Amino acid sequence: MPPRSRTRARTVATLATAAALALTGCAGGGDRTPSASPTPAGTPVSQRCAELLPADALSVYGQTFALDDSFAPAEGSPAATIADQRGRVCRYVSTDADATTVTVAVAHLPEKSLTNLKDALYERGGSVPTYDVEGYFALDGEQGRADAFADPYWITAESTLFTEPGGAQPVVDAVRAAVQPTASATPTG
Repeated sequence: MPPRSRTRARTVATLATAAALALTGCAGGGDRTPSASPTPAGTPVSQRCAELLPADALSVYGQTFALDDSFAPAEGSPAATIADQRGRVCRYVSTDADATTVTVAVAHLPEKSLTNLKDALYERGGSVPTYDVEGYFALDGEQGRADAFADPYWITAESTLFTEPGGAQPVVDAVRAAVQPTASATPTG
C-alpha cells in the first residue's frame, strides 16, 4: 500500500473512531462508565430511504439505482456509527453492469455530539462551502465521502461517483431538503 493510501486509511479509521467516541461520550446522560452496549445519543430518524433520497436525485448520474434492502454497513464505518445512533442508512445500487453504489446515512444528534464531529472533520480539512451548511469532502482512493451538518442532523454520503465535492452535491442537497424542508423553502415577502 503506498504511503499516501496508508495515511488516508489511518485518517478514515481515526475519524470513524473519533465519531464513535464523540457519540458514545454523549450517550446515557452523565454516566460515562463504559458498558458493552452504550445507550445511543441519537434520536431515531423517521424519514425512510425514499424520502431522504428520492430517485430523481440519483438520476443526475445517468444511471438507474435500486435500494439495497439487505445492506449492512461495515463495522467502524461512518454509516455503521450512524446506524448505532438510531440513524437511517440507505444503500442504492446501480442496475447497470458496474453495480455502482451510493450509501447515505443520516443521524439526528445532540449538539455536543455534532460539535465533536464537526471539530474532527475540520481538523482533517476539506471544507465545502457550497453544501449550504457546514460540510466536508474527502477522497479515499476512488471513493468520495461527503459530510454535511444540517443541525441537528449529520449527513454522510459515499460513492465512487463522488470524485470531487460537487459530485456529491445532488445527494447532499436532496437529503438536506428532506430533513430540513423549511431550509429549502423560498421566503415569502
